[in-house]
This record gives sequence, structure tokens and C-alpha cells, in this order.
Amino acid sequence: VQPPEKPLQSEEWNRLRETFRLPEIYEEVMLNSMIRCNSPIDVAKSLLTHVAKRNGDVAYSLLVKYLTLCVQQGQVSEIRDVYDIMKVRFKILEIGAYNLFIKGLSNSDQWRMALTLLEESKKIMIPSRTSYESCIKAASCHQEMKLAFELYHEMLAKDMVPTLDVLQSFFDFSRGMKGAELQKEMFGILLYLRENQIYPHKMFMRSIKLWFESIPGRKWRGRLTNIKDSGQCPVCNHQLEDSNLTEEEYSNLSERIIRDVIHGTDTFRKTSPQEFEAFQTFVENRLPFDIVIDGLNVSHIKPKKMHCENLLDAINCLAKDNVRLLVLGRKHMLINSSNWKREIMKEMQTKADFFFAENISEDDTFLLYATLRSGKHCKFVTRDFLRDHKACLSDSLTRHLFRKWQRGHQIVLKPVFFSVFSQQPAFQYDCVVQTTGDTWHIPYKDVFEEKYSYRVPRKWLCIQQQ
Repeated sequence: VQPPEKPLQSEEWNRLRETFRLPEIYEEVMLNSMIRCNSPIDVAKSLLTHVAKRNGDVAYSLLVKYLTLCVQQGQVSEIRDVYDIMKVRFKILEIGAYNLFIKGLSNSDQWRMALTLLEESKKIMIPSRTSYESCIKAASCHQEMKLAFELYHEMLAKDMVPTLDVLQSFFDFSRGMKGAELQKEMFGILLYLRENQIYPHKMFMRSIKLWFESIPGRKWRGRLTNIKDSGQCPVCNHQLEDSNLTEEEYSNLSERIIRDVIHGTDTFRKTSPQEFEAFQTFVENRLPFDIVIDGLNVSHIKPKKMHCENLLDAINCLAKDNVRLLVLGRKHMLINSSNWKREIMKEMQTKADFFFAENISEDDTFLLYATLRSGKHCKFVTRDFLRDHKACLSDSLTRHLFRKWQRGHQIVLKPVFFSVFSQQPAFQYDCVVQTTGDTWHIPYKDVFEEKYSYRVPRKWLCIQQQ
């Protein structure tokens, strides 16, 4: 339905309603249409007045739709009025309404009321990330950094993952501000990026650079660069952290993964204990491998090619200098089909060891086990992020080591030509935010990526204290 351009009288609304196929949902549909067309508020108000006259009151769902339109247009006094009406009429508001009120008020001079509503909503629910972030931005925007950081820490304590947008706002709004405590908090955000292997995008990186350069009384200078393969920064000549784990770190990590992830609660969700035992025996009798390949995952790299050809191309790309390859396959690959040709499968089996699991098995567990048991030198190939396993590791140090190990051992294959892959090798240096105190090195991506990515950036921001 097309919303009218000006407010209507009750009789006019009635006439429109009668011509509508499902009159009982007419108001809902009309308000949705008004939100989509961003109709003038007085038009929507005339519809609600008409409903109130006819029914004696206005349903919760219609008020929320009207509120959505008010928030969309930043109509602060209307938002306040709707809040007063809803608080009187309904004992409890649900999360959607709180989100809207907080979002609408936090962008206005009534932003402190948004904080009050956040506190109020905590009594009955865990507020959403959006609500927290609206309040954090409002507090930062009004230079109330202490308050903004309190809310930020509260979010983290509730295991909420902040958006890059809100993290960037801290750097934008505290530019040029003094204070050791503030600086410590800002460095804390950079360490949060490090801990979680988050790569800022170009805009965010610029905000970080400008913030450093604006610190009163401190001479920081940021420059963009590419790190040499050796891990040396061409700007400050500093050597970045090595991506290799020490022997002790490696043995701690492999023990923890084998204990928590592989023998932990989630291993046998998609595989049987008997199958995993058979796999362990298979691996132990053939150790060590140099590269372990997630066969099913790699077989889908080029969508227009046969799966077995993709896998063969990958094996040919990796099978150099007598490296020992283990391919994790599935039993259905052994059945001659349009994607899995028997003669190509036979050819591959002369170049690599294969283990064929049941068709429902969980590949990651097998991949981790074979790679870790083969020793520190062994690399692996998959396009997965191995996120679930990071979550199974209970403490942040082990999670950090797992990510570091992953960054140094995951080979990325990129299709170049029809049957050629280029191999992005694992780096010698560690690709995460790092600091020595008077230098910071921050890897960044050109574009914003909401999803976690295993592809590490090539571009860096080097910040030095002059």
C-alpha cells in the first residue's frame, strides 16, 4: 500500500481500510509502508489517532512501528512521548523497543536518558550489543570517556564482541585528549585487536594513526609500510615477533588441543570413537607428515571444475621436494562419480597418503590431530577458520598460542589459472598488532570485513615515538 502524503481524517482512513484485502492487518501493513517510504510523522500520527478513537487504545506492535519511524527521523520529543505512553500502558517492554528508545535518544541532547534506559533494561534482560554501543558512542561523543570505557568493559564481560565501528569511535572522539588512564585504555583496545587477531580496515587504521599523532606532549609518528619477508620493518628497522612457537609453547599447545579439543566434549559429535581410533593408528604408523590437507574443503576451490581435479591440482602444487602429504578424504570420494573419477583418485594416491573417513565426520579434529602429532614443522591446508576449536580452549593464553600457531602453519591456496594455484605461505613473522613500548606495528586490511578471516594482511602501520 502507498501511504498518503498528508494526514487523513478518520472517515478517510476507514474508506482506505475497507478497500484493503485483509482489513484486520491494514494498520500494520500501512505503518510498515510508512517506515519504508519515510513518511512524514504527522501522517503516521493521524493513523494512530484514528486507531485510538476506534479501539480505545493502540496495540503494542503499532506503537513500536511508529517509534521506528520516529527514530529513523530523529524526532526526539515524539520518542519521549511514545516512551511515556508505553511505560504507563505496558509493565515490561521487550528488547526491540529498548533498542529503539536507546538508539533514538543516544543521538540527541537527551543522550543521558538513553543511559537510564540501558540501566532500566538490565533489570529484566541482557541489553543488546546495539544498545551498549549506542550509549558508548553517545558518551564518547560528549567526551565522557571514563563512562564510555565502563560500558565497553561491561560489554566484554558479557562476552559481546564489539563492532569495529565502536572501537574506531574511541580513537575518533578521544583525539587530542590528555590523561595516562585514557592512554592505558586506548592501548587496551589495541591489545584486544591483538588478542583476537582482528585487523582494522583502512578508515579505522587512519583513526588510530591520527589519535597517536594527536597525543599531547608525546611525539608519535605513523607511517604506512610493507614488512619484509624477514620480518623487519623498513620504517623503524624493528624486527617483528617470530611466528614460531618455542618448543615449550608448542608442546603445551599440542597437549591442550589434544586434551581439550580432540578428546574433549565435541570430538565425537560427528565421528565415532572407533573411527577416530582407527585414524590415530593410521597416523601414528605413518608419522611425520609435512603438510595435511583438508581434501573435501580444497576440492571446492574452483566451482566450475570437477572436485577431484581441484584436489589433484592442489596436490601437484604442494608435492615438491619430497614433502610428505596427508589428505583427509571422505568415503564417497572412492565411488566413481561425475565429481570423483576413479583414475584421478588413483593418480593422487601415488602422490599422497589418504585417509577416508565416514561421510559425516568432523574434518577439523582429524586435521588438527595429524598436524600437531607430526611436529612443529608440519603445515596444514584448509579454507576453514577453525573457530570452534578456539572456543573450546579455556584460557586466553592457550587461545593466543592457538591463533599464533594457526597463523604460522595455515597455507592458503589461491586459484590463479585453470589448473594452477599460488600458495600463500605461512609467514616467518607474526601478523598481529604488536608493541615494544615506543613502537606499535598494526597490520590492516584495505576493506572492512565483518567476518573473521584467516587471510593475513600485507599492509602495516608503523607508529614510532620520535
